[in-house]
Amino acid sequence: MAGRIEDYALIGDLQTAALVGRDGSIDWLCLPRFDSPACFGALLHDEGAGHWKIAPTGAGDATRRGYRGETLILESVWETPGGCVRVVDFMPPRDQAADVVRVVEGLSGRVAMSMRLRLRFDYGSLVPWVRRDGDDLAAVAGPDAVWLRTDVDLSGHDHSTVAEFTVGAGERVAFVLTYQPSHLPRPAPVDAYDELAATEQFWTDWIGRCTYTGRWSAPVRRALITLKALTYAPTGGIVAAVTTSLPEQIGGTRNWDYRYCWLRDATFTLQALLGAGFVSEAKDWREWLLRAVAGNPADLQIMYGIDGTRRLPEYNLDWLSGYEGSAPVRVGNDAAGQFQLDVWGEVLDGMHVSREAGIAATGSGWDLQRAMLDFLESNWQRPDNSLWEIRATRQHFVHSKVMAWVGFDRAVTAVERHRLDGPVRRWRALRDQIHADVCTRGFDASRNTFTQHYGSTTLDAALLLLPRVGFLPWADSRVAGTITAIQQELTIDGLLARYPTQAGGNVDGLPGAEGVFLACSFWLADALHSTGRTTEAEDLFHRLLDLRNDVGLLSEEYDPATGRHLGNTPQAFTMEALINTARHLDGTTTDTATPRPTYDQY
Repeated sequence: MAGRIEDYALIGDLQTAALVGRDGSIDWLCLPRFDSPACFGALLHDEGAGHWKIAPTGAGDATRRGYRGETLILESVWETPGGCVRVVDFMPPRDQAADVVRVVEGLSGRVAMSMRLRLRFDYGSLVPWVRRDGDDLAAVAGPDAVWLRTDVDLSGHDHSTVAEFTVGAGERVAFVLTYQPSHLPRPAPVDAYDELAATEQFWTDWIGRCTYTGRWSAPVRRALITLKALTYAPTGGIVAAVTTSLPEQIGGTRNWDYRYCWLRDATFTLQALLGAGFVSEAKDWREWLLRAVAGNPADLQIMYGIDGTRRLPEYNLDWLSGYEGSAPVRVGNDAAGQFQLDVWGEVLDGMHVSREAGIAATGSGWDLQRAMLDFLESNWQRPDNSLWEIRATRQHFVHSKVMAWVGFDRAVTAVERHRLDGPVRRWRALRDQIHADVCTRGFDASRNTFTQHYGSTTLDAALLLLPRVGFLPWADSRVAGTITAIQQELTIDGLLARYPTQAGGNVDGLPGAEGVFLACSFWLADALHSTGRTTEAEDLFHRLLDLRNDVGLLSEEYDPATGRHLGNTPQAFTMEALINTARHLDGTTTDTATPRPTYDQY
């Protein structure tokens, strides 16, 4: 059985990533890319779907583990009756081929070790043909080929490759697993110890560029390293998570594939990267964004593949039982075809943030943005599926309308502040029209709160973003009323749900429930801080930090009743929220609107 979601640590090479359990087993790895089929899929089934375990013989979980300094090199230590041993796991930043390196180091005494490699390509459905290639092991299945290099004796057992060996104090044993498409020549072998030194230097140099020096330096820097690890280096795209189908409710069906890039994340990502000094990464993300959305604005999607791929058809892997029986296991994501009005505003806001930060020429991409504004002008009155990807009847979601307002607001700013060309009077009028529409149809005066969608009484955590994007000032009584209502109706043990999953006719059209949404809980901390409730904000932030696992990672959701992480992991949206909230509490605004002299018109 797979470990708890919070039991997993991350290693990666900036093109894919693996999850390593406390027990020394790699239970998830897709090769050669984040969105490729998994060759280790035990996370979503059992060992029969593939895994690679190295640990002391008969031992359980590691005594302790952590990353080496500020790197993505994982060190797991077992203290046994016979001695102490450390397993060092990492993936060198990709050169020609993908490598997973595992080094066993004897620290004291003498420890008997066991290694079991069970390769199962295509999400556990293909058993490879395994043979000797000189002193190494080669495994081939269709388009995939893997080589294993090590000095220990290997043997075959039960369709697995196994080894039994001992390691004494001061001794080291290395294992290098190398992937290459099967039609290409075998890549040149790498030296495990040279790659260890180079990988440590890479991550140390990278995080050394961080300019954040606030009160929460350690968690912020770890979150930034995680965000970098979720980046697909060839294109600059950032995946939402490295996994698919980790459930939002154990045993439930809310299981989605998150190995793609969401436009929803655009502004949050840019703020996190720019706010910590990573300008080149922010530029790469912006360039990915512009390439992905280029074309007819009517064809804009809410998500794309890591290389900008548009078609992400969703299908089920019926031979996998799912994480702790949470089926189905899905590949692809049908939400890519939804109409989500907010994404036009998200992209335009991201371009605004880029202009304000000076990371691109002022007019760069402006023609595309004007085309997006033309589409928004004709379509902002349509109901949509909301940023939460509702798989039920479309509604006039308040957050979506507000993001349409954001699009025109940023266009007005582009003309007035950056002197770009455009019909600014018409854009001002549209901005004011949308604002009045939202305040009239999306506000419940009897309760002094905005609502999830027009005509509803339910709430939505995304309403906390209204003042952040400049729709209303933080001091507005309607903002205060909305924050209070959200705290009263959406908090579970002090943490925030996105919206009621069963109330108001089950707006998302899905069975079952879900955990609290961690990014939304960070937004609540932002809102409390911005309305003068600083102590409450910092208390909530500290509690959220305490929910990180032992190596500083957070998933998408959390179950207060069981204390378990839920949903795909590690989650970029959550890690970005951690970074931005830390900056916010340290006094750096994360509001995206250009400050206005007055809000009297609203």
